[in-house]
Amino acid sequence: MPKMKTKSSAKKRFRVRPGGTVKRGQAFKRHILTKKTTKNKRHLRGIVSVHESDMGSIAKMLPGMGV
Repeated sequence: MPKMKTKSSAKKRFRVRPGGTVKRGQAFKRHILTKKTTKNKRHLRGIVSVHESDMGSIAKMLPGMGV
């Protein structure tokens, strides 16, 4: 039986925490920042957890990662 492969795009975008939750980066903060408010950019800083409703698809993309 062949090995289960992880999606290359998923392993670049997500990290699994020791508790089993998955962290991800924020969207909408890469470019065209001049029209965004300072408050909006400040709230886009940092990392956030993946929502529970998306954990099923994340688990399929990252097999064997403890999700």
